[in-house]
Amino acid sequence: MQEVGAIAPIVASEKTEPSPLRDSVLAGLANYIDAGSIVAGSAALALWAELYRMTPTTIGLIGAFSANAISAGVGALIGGVLCDRFGRKRIYQYDMLFYAFGMAWLTFAAAPWMIVLGFVLVGLAVGADIPASWSLIAEIAPKRERARYSGIAQILWYLGPVVVLTLGLILAPLGLLGIRLVFGHLLVLALVLTLLRSRMRESRYWEEARAAEDHAEKADWRQLLQPKYLKSILFLIGMYGFWNLWAGTNGFFFPYILRTVGGQSQEASVALQALTFGLGIVSIWFVFMKLSDRVNQRALFLVSALMQVGGMALLAVLPLTGPVAVVHIVIMATAMGFGAQSFFQLWSAELFPTLLRSTAQGVTFAVVRIGLGVFSFFVPLLTATGFHTLAWILVGFLLVSAIIGWLGAPRNEGKSLEEIEAERA
Repeated sequence: MQEVGAIAPIVASEKTEPSPLRDSVLAGLANYIDAGSIVAGSAALALWAELYRMTPTTIGLIGAFSANAISAGVGALIGGVLCDRFGRKRIYQYDMLFYAFGMAWLTFAAAPWMIVLGFVLVGLAVGADIPASWSLIAEIAPKRERARYSGIAQILWYLGPVVVLTLGLILAPLGLLGIRLVFGHLLVLALVLTLLRSRMRESRYWEEARAAEDHAEKADWRQLLQPKYLKSILFLIGMYGFWNLWAGTNGFFFPYILRTVGGQSQEASVALQALTFGLGIVSIWFVFMKLSDRVNQRALFLVSALMQVGGMALLAVLPLTGPVAVVHIVIMATAMGFGAQSFFQLWSAELFPTLLRSTAQGVTFAVVRIGLGVFSFFVPLLTATGFHTLAWILVGFLLVSAIIGWLGAPRNEGKSLEEIEAERA
């Protein structure tokens, strides 16, 4: 992983010549803190539930308004519009400070209402950051290497949970103090990231498009209602939205389910979750980043989708024992790396023009995360009535995502953003 190893010089870099790799890492760290926030909450959920004697309704409320769901969707909707109007870099000047403020509430939470408030604030911040980061990465990536550079952000998305869960495992004997330390590291990272991002330059694509806008029709979000864009939005919402209903449930509730249904210890449930994301990093590096710029992306997506349908079906038909959980994790994690999450980031940047790119990403991300938030409210209740019922529901979501993705996936491998935009125009 030579390129990822080049992260070290970032700290010493000044605001001089743009570096696609450095800036992709700094932008992609939004994925690290997004996923880290989600999984830190998942690792803490069982402890919080026991300490504060939370009801299933309270747990569902935390899941619904967490960084995983509704608040992130609202943040993406607002941030996407602002990002296209004022630039990608402008968002970076404020959102990590807002994130740090929200994370402080989680770090020092002493009551359930503080946990809910902290997740709402954190979710708004990471939601606003996602369209800015994903747009910037697509726009600064070398020609015909967008999937490879998008993969850097996805590796960081998976690295966040690996670090958070590993810390959670090491600090588990400390109980609640260990959880506070996990949240505290995300708070510190947000402050450091604010400083590092201040040295970044604006996207050349956005600057040129904004300059050209002075001599042409101004971009307006209502242009997304045009059939070609509306069709792309609906495709992305369907493909990624149904997959994310599974992924969000898995990311936030799986350790909780392993403890309450599978009878696993806190340490075992956290270790299994860390294994999931660790295998995902390997899959992103060796499959998505190596192949997606060169092979049929539709076929690659379908392989991943069918693997995940089969992997989830294991939990629907078999008892949730330790060995079954491990086999399930190996299949799902391998498929996740080159599946819906990675392709959503890539395709959502490719299917829209520069001055509508972040707005469109914000809209699709908002609908997906808010939908997940509504579903998350009912997950603890569904789990209480029978885990296999929930498992079959999740199998159905993955199957629908597979069908939509296969029917609607674009064939943009090897094309530049200019070539794609010219074709769609």
